[in-house]
Amino acid sequence: MGTDNLFHKRKAKTQRDFKRRISKFAPYDRVLIVCEGSKTEPHYFEELRNYYSLETANVRVSGECGSDPVSVVEHGKALNLAEQQKGDGYDRVYCVFDKDKHANYQQALDIVTAAKPKNIFFSVQSVPCFEYWLLLHFIYTTAPFSAVGNTSAGDAVLAELKQYWPNYVKASKNTFSYLLNQLDYAKANAARSLLEASNNSTDNPSTHIHILVDYLQNIKKKTAQ
Repeated sequence: MGTDNLFHKRKAKTQRDFKRRISKFAPYDRVLIVCEGSKTEPHYFEELRNYYSLETANVRVSGECGSDPVSVVEHGKALNLAEQQKGDGYDRVYCVFDKDKHANYQQALDIVTAAKPKNIFFSVQSVPCFEYWLLLHFIYTTAPFSAVGNTSAGDAVLAELKQYWPNYVKASKNTFSYLLNQLDYAKANAARSLLEASNNSTDNPSTHIHILVDYLQNIKKKTAQ
């Protein structure tokens, strides 16, 4: 009898804990976005999250992992594990990083591909850099960007971007809101350039940012279906 009571008490506690965890989150996916930069990319996705009224408990943005692609992925894995141990693991973990001059860029992609369980971890890479995504809000271009002397490929993208947005500064806020009216155009350009890069067996230039943006735009609709 005593054993039965203990079993029922434990079962009731488990059910209460589960209901308590569920009540902390809105009824759509929990997402972790881990960014290479400490400001530019986190600011962008935080602004996007706020614009679409996504709960911070459901969509967490982290940029506290340095600029190394592998450190981005490992940071994402560590944060997800910590949540899993609390019973609140993420439905998806997006690792946002650039190729630019990073020697272990491919290693980071390989780690994401091998990560388990499947369909939790996703790489959101930009080649050469995040600013290519911003540039696509103004023009469609697939001209490759290359390092010349002390100028990196990323610097070349930045110089091109400043032709259309002279006041752009890395780490600035309000980038998402400033470019909002051109967002659909940028998404179409990004999808088009990614397909062209694949058809030409290259990745320069390309970006996957539009895929994450589209997912976040529709995350609530997914639950309603």
